[in-house]
Amino acid sequence: MQLPIPYMHFRGGSSKALFFNAADLPSNERQRNKMVLAAMEGLGLGDARQIDGLGGGTSLTSKVAVVSLSHELGIDINYLFLQVVLGKGVVSAAQTCGNILAGVVPFAIESGMLRAHSSHTVANVKMVNTGGICEVTVETPDERVNYSGNTKVDGVPGTAAPVICNYLQIQGATCGALLPTGSVVDVINGIGVTCIDNGMPSVLVRAADLGITGYETPAELDADNTLKKTLESLRLAAGPMMHLGDVLDQTVPKMCIISQPMHGGTINTRTFIPHVCHEAIGVLGATSVAAACLIAGTIAWQSCAALPVGSTVSVEHPAGEFTVMFDTAIENGTMVIKRSGLVRTARLLSRGLVYIPEGRY
Repeated sequence: MQLPIPYMHFRGGSSKALFFNAADLPSNERQRNKMVLAAMEGLGLGDARQIDGLGGGTSLTSKVAVVSLSHELGIDINYLFLQVVLGKGVVSAAQTCGNILAGVVPFAIESGMLRAHSSHTVANVKMVNTGGICEVTVETPDERVNYSGNTKVDGVPGTAAPVICNYLQIQGATCGALLPTGSVVDVINGIGVTCIDNGMPSVLVRAADLGITGYETPAELDADNTLKKTLESLRLAAGPMMHLGDVLDQTVPKMCIISQPMHGGTINTRTFIPHVCHEAIGVLGATSVAAACLIAGTIAWQSCAALPVGSTVSVEHPAGEFTVMFDTAIENGTMVIKRSGLVRTARLLSRGLVYIPEGRY
């Protein structure tokens, strides 16, 4: 009496997700989310271990991609990202995910949705959550996806073939503006913060203003309950200021702790997503932090060397560093980010049928 649904399991960047063809899921949002939860958690609705489903028991492995062909001019693939909120039995579509996006074009090719070209396949992917566009290039020798290569992504074991992601139209994608409050620095509860959205709504705060160095391990920061309460108070206050409304039950904005780089990068980070410290940094979290480094006066800019417009920014994180390459322009005296480029990797882990328990569909 269980319902079989085709799926693929991909690692994208430093995350993992179940990938579904939208045609294999209900079109009704409530029913779709119910089925997604069943795939990830089985009968253990709200079980953070996800022991009865295919979820990995962490926020980085409790992710789902719903992919479909696009009928919009200039767009090849639509990608809807769903985050299963760990331990809550809730699915959130409030954000997108750049790591998982690295697996979207490989999935589309593997599923027959998209035809591969010889040598390389380039596709424009629309991030349905935000409306942003990403131009993705995947190696496809002999018209098949190549997963082997020498590209190293910090936070991911081994090496793999590169997936080149050039993000277009992500400035202010969720909040409506790169600096949604209109200020480079806002003061919340007596603490200076920068609110920014270059693909991921983020609140940047200096480590020193939180009474820490910013070089602590994720485990050390996760154990600091006083710190987490302070971050959450800042996050809840920043939500309405960033036009996100009440964010109590939302996964955005992310909280990013900023300090000076230690290993030759531009900036050092520790990111909460939003209540657990990331072992590395999310793709679009990195593009937002890196963008702040280019804007004079922001919390990030104050902690790094001045950079020329259109530069490359190296974002340090607990597992290494993340390089973001910008194409910018000045329009009406304001910096506009035309393109945010980066390199990820992806690998197909498994494919088959996930069985939805009776009563969950």
